[in-house]
Amino acid sequence: MHHRTVAELMTRDVVRARRDMPFKQIVKLLADNEVTALPVVDELDRPLGVVSEADLLRKSSAQAGLSGLTPIPHLEAWEQAKAEGARAEELMSAPAVCARPQWTVVEAARLMAVQDVKRLPVVDEADRLQGIISRGDLLRIFLRRDDAIRDEITRDVLRDTLGPLATNVTANVRDGHVDLSGSVTDQDLIPVIERLCRSVDGVVTVTQHITV
Repeated sequence: MHHRTVAELMTRDVVRARRDMPFKQIVKLLADNEVTALPVVDELDRPLGVVSEADLLRKSSAQAGLSGLTPIPHLEAWEQAKAEGARAEELMSAPAVCARPQWTVVEAARLMAVQDVKRLPVVDEADRLQGIISRGDLLRIFLRRDDAIRDEITRDVLRDTLGPLATNVTANVRDGHVDLSGSVTDQDLIPVIERLCRSVDGVVTVTQHITV
């Protein structure tokens, strides 16, 4: 089975900021390129962090209102420090959480979930920026056509991986939902077939009506 990699799904033409880029220039860069965040890189193009609209909005939230009252909600000390920042390296969220080009969708998605981030700069072996991958990029695998998913299951799972063990099993796919039917000679094969089908890129759910 061919699992789509980060390199296949990432955006390669990455808008980036240098560490000394001033606040207003970052805002303009985000607006001009219609992005909500961008990596901050050093002189060797290695990501140091990511600066997002949320990071920049702390500047506004730290300002006193017309009444002169303390802003609400109250900012933590580290948030106040960011709010007072004027350059990218002072405003960014750091360190940068990065992915590698050869990673699978599953590996990238797990890292995003664990680190609670919406995007990952992608770096090579020298930690130089190669691209950026977002949640939306990862979700693109679910846009695969049903016939492509069915063909991959039939060819890679049922024929090449399981061979004679799954000769009588067929797969139908509709809107990413896989329905398996047919028969096998061993009850223990059924969960194995289900698990292999779930691992195919673009599969949403798997149901089975396989008899023994």
